[in-house]
Amino acid sequence: MKRLKILVSSLLFCVLVLPLLDCGKPQHGPEEKYWLVVTNVKIPYWQAAGSGLVRAATQLGVQAEMVGPDSFDPKAQQAEFRRVLGKKPSGILISVSDPILLATDINAAIAQGVPVITIDSDAPASKRLLFIGTHNYDAGMMGAKVVVDHLKEKGSVVIYTMPQQLNLNERLQGYKAVLATHAQIKLAEVIDIKGDPRIAFDKTMEMAEKGPLPDAFVCLEAIACAEVAEVLDRKRITGKLVVAMDTHERTLEWIQKGLIAATIAQKPFTMAFYGLKMLDDLHHHKPPSLDVKFEQDTFSPIPTGVDTGATLIDKANVNTFIEAQRSAGGHIGG
Repeated sequence: MKRLKILVSSLLFCVLVLPLLDCGKPQHGPEEKYWLVVTNVKIPYWQAAGSGLVRAATQLGVQAEMVGPDSFDPKAQQAEFRRVLGKKPSGILISVSDPILLATDINAAIAQGVPVITIDSDAPASKRLLFIGTHNYDAGMMGAKVVVDHLKEKGSVVIYTMPQQLNLNERLQGYKAVLATHAQIKLAEVIDIKGDPRIAFDKTMEMAEKGPLPDAFVCLEAIACAEVAEVLDRKRITGKLVVAMDTHERTLEWIQKGLIAATIAQKPFTMAFYGLKMLDDLHHHKPPSLDVKFEQDTFSPIPTGVDTGATLIDKANVNTFIEAQRSAGGHIGG
């Protein structure tokens, strides 16, 4: 009977007291650090992701840092990834600028037992553990439906993109899939801005001055459409449709002014926030091997991918969106 009482008392202690002491949580050491390697640390989109990284790190009580080039430069991003890997990280998040270029480096990290998760832009042929981000094909279809509705089944479209990035190519395919079902809407040109908003400005200015001007301008990334709107405003050109991507502050301002019809908002904060929490869990509960095909394992502890969602922002809801971001203490730009 005495032994039974001791056993019951021990069980009650485990159930009631240990959770209060956080005894079941991982013990984080001073050497534990996670990294987010992005394509361009200067743009608001990635600053929003950095906020998500910091929020998760604070909650977990771990170190985390966002690094990357200050302009779109896949080679520089590769060098930064290699530098981070040399620091023996607990885990790495990366938005992949060039999936072919970076696949070998991601595989090298996995071979060293370092968990790697891609966010925003994927490298599916690599051994990364999973992808967290927008379902980019669907995002392209969402934007394309705006184009179709506004053009009333007829017109020409110019698209600004960066062909190296898989996520942008997936968006482009979404646009093409919808536009292909509307024979009188023509894709006039696809412009590579090479990560430089000045190229978007100059190409749009050239079209404005020399022609021909398309009926619609579409941007598959965050930095081009504010430049497009700037040119249209300077040249006092009206009646043109502009569909943007992401919620750069200037993009939202142009929506308020009526020069941009809509933009597709992603969740970079969520990508980094959730990504770090998954890395932390993988670090403390590491599978026997990281170099396996988890997507083919029906008992895998790792999902194949996590869709963080996308939202269409236009003049009808832009003010509500901005106020909601500010009320939550969020970073406009994600």
